[in-house]
Amino acid sequence: MARLTIDRVSKTFGNYRALDAVSMEVRDGEFLAVLGPSGCGKTTLLRQIAGFDQIDDGEIRIGDTVVSDARRHVPPEHRRVGIVFQSYALWPHMSVFDNVAYGLKVAGVKDPERTRRVKEALALVGLEAFAECRPGLLSGGQRQRVALARCLVTEPSLVLLDEPLANLDVHLRAAMEDEFARFHERTATTMIYITHDQAEAMALADRIAVMDRGRLLQIATPSDLFRQPANETVARFIGEGMVLPAEVGAADSEGRCQGRIYGLEVSLRASPLQKAGHAKVCLRARDLAIAGPGQTGLSAHIVRTVYQGGFFRLEASLVRAPDVTVHLAVPEPFHHGPGDVVDIVVNDGWVLPAPTES
Repeated sequence: MARLTIDRVSKTFGNYRALDAVSMEVRDGEFLAVLGPSGCGKTTLLRQIAGFDQIDDGEIRIGDTVVSDARRHVPPEHRRVGIVFQSYALWPHMSVFDNVAYGLKVAGVKDPERTRRVKEALALVGLEAFAECRPGLLSGGQRQRVALARCLVTEPSLVLLDEPLANLDVHLRAAMEDEFARFHERTATTMIYITHDQAEAMALADRIAVMDRGRLLQIATPSDLFRQPANETVARFIGEGMVLPAEVGAADSEGRCQGRIYGLEVSLRASPLQKAGHAKVCLRARDLAIAGPGQTGLSAHIVRTVYQGGFFRLEASLVRAPDVTVHLAVPEPFHHGPGDVVDIVVNDGWVLPAPTES
């Protein structure tokens, strides 16, 4: 196991700032997902951790050892970092056994130690029976497990996974998510999982680091990230959050405040430090519902309904703000369609913290 510390790390390619003073602490044995859209800097961050690039500024420590700063650069082969690539990167002419053993052979590990470690790694990923097979005869999920075993056999202190499920069919992804979760549980290895898929990140990670435009926006547990996004970008990116303007009162000791969204009085969750005034509120689909008898809601024109098995996804534009579209799940039966007007109640929401000057 290894603690990973990234302290104000920056990386520039020409005039493009790929990483902008990124800082995070990954605990021993933690499974951290780095999540963000294409071009956000997550793969560049992985390359700095692995040692493929020299950072421009800041510091990276694995355990108590500085492996990168502005003056020193420990090469990848001396960092004890294992990497599982998106493309598997297996030798097609080698057996599964020889693919897994390759790194040990290069490192000069001799038999019988080499054979013992390869057998243990294959057993851990459930591929003992496929040791003599060539990769071309395996399924995508099995090849990914070979890549995982090859990483594991070198006994890395830190494992980096670069979008490892991106090349798998949809039906294989859930099975491999379970595989990665079991692997982490059995080995207690510190793992950094790079992905653009928030469902994967939510399913696997102890914590998620959200990146955008080279910056770390928030690092939190999946639940906290969903319930309490730190800013508007995270709110919109995670779980299709809707961000609406509001006027709010100061928060009480239990972290709630009263507010008004387009004139509708609502009760909201907020930071205990929230002050009265103008704010932005993150709403989730589950926070909204069609108004029942005696309830007051936001009038909205239905734009679209999509049947999703037992319920409809309803998209509607607000009468008082036609350019604002909200969405919610409505159980069947539901007999309204595009053009109809419905009232939507707001049962909960999160007041986004006021932005701080950087």
